[in-house]
Amino acid sequence: MSSDSAFRSYGQASNRGGAPRDTEGRALLESARRMTEAQGRPDDVQGMKEVARLNWRLWTIFQAEITQPECPLPPEVRSNMLNLCNFVDKHTVRFLANPEPKSLDVLINVNRQIAAGLLSGDPGGQSDGPSEVPPSGQGTSTGGITV
Repeated sequence: MSSDSAFRSYGQASNRGGAPRDTEGRALLESARRMTEAQGRPDDVQGMKEVARLNWRLWTIFQAEITQPECPLPPEVRSNMLNLCNFVDKHTVRFLANPEPKSLDVLINVNRQIAAGLLSGDPGGQSDGPSEVPPSGQGTSTGGITV
């Protein structure tokens, strides 16, 4: 699936209704799955870069939603989420400059941890498992984006 069709699918899923938390959690898990799959093909550098860019685009969508004036998040939560988006931005750029398969681990773990919080069903978004992502970035709702 191309990057464009993946994001069209994400948008269509969002438009069909359902809980935004679930849609966002599934999108993060799908991105993590694709990055893990790409790691298994270390000779396909272009493929690894493509999935890293796809993940970056997903996080850019989150970032755009959080910066909207109508975003209902409290300032502290917005700040924490923007810091996490910034971390993903910087790590992705480092990966694209030096595409080592192991470097995708950080992005995969961030996606899985945030997805676990989104899909936990707990309004606070805390999962029972250990967290490698600072708790301040988990389980808060942005209105359309829930992280």
